[in-house]
Amino acid sequence: MKIFITVVISFLLPTLNVLATEINFNTARLTAVDASYSLEDIDDVKAIKVVKNPKVTKFDEPTFVRIQGMDFKDGTIEVKVLSRLLADAPDYARGFIGIAFLINNDNSAFESIYVRPTNGRTDDIKRRSHATQYFSYPDFKFDRLRNEFPGRYESPADIGLNEWIQLKIVVAGQRATLFINGADKPALIVEDLKHGADSTGAIGLWVDVGTEGYFSDLRIYP
Repeated sequence: MKIFITVVISFLLPTLNVLATEINFNTARLTAVDASYSLEDIDDVKAIKVVKNPKVTKFDEPTFVRIQGMDFKDGTIEVKVLSRLLADAPDYARGFIGIAFLINNDNSAFESIYVRPTNGRTDDIKRRSHATQYFSYPDFKFDRLRNEFPGRYESPADIGLNEWIQLKIVVAGQRATLFINGADKPALIVEDLKHGADSTGAIGLWVDVGTEGYFSDLRIYP
């Protein structure tokens, strides 16, 4: 039986890879939500550059480029991200960059997992523990989660500014798991996505204050 299962899995793996949807930013239907974007070549990599609308001063807001025509529920989101600080970035900028998912129709509710690259290798141990972050818009932003559930929705990660970081977010029901740079062990596990197990919605390329963010190789696996 074990041999049979192994053979079946080996046979199916190429098929599973084919089922992945690779988003071509040149042809995809994109909508900027309180953000601007442009197609760029960076380090010989074709990417989409995203910058938050500076008029939005609150944190953890709908500031993303929305991928239209996709209704995501359970599955895996893979993307490579790179962030730099803008010239006028405030002192508290951290290179915030990540993925918004399960975005509803009017962008008034969604889940998000993002990283803070400047925290990844800092000598400040407290900041280092805040390298990854989950939040749920609109009711559970990072500050509320940090105050009410310290350490539960963020974690350390070996990441830095101006380098490509591979993010893999696996969503199953109310559980979301973040893997970074191909690691076997997750960097962050969220057991209770706040919008519930039945939520569906779009995917967005999310940035926050002070970030010049780049996204490449976005793939969605059902």
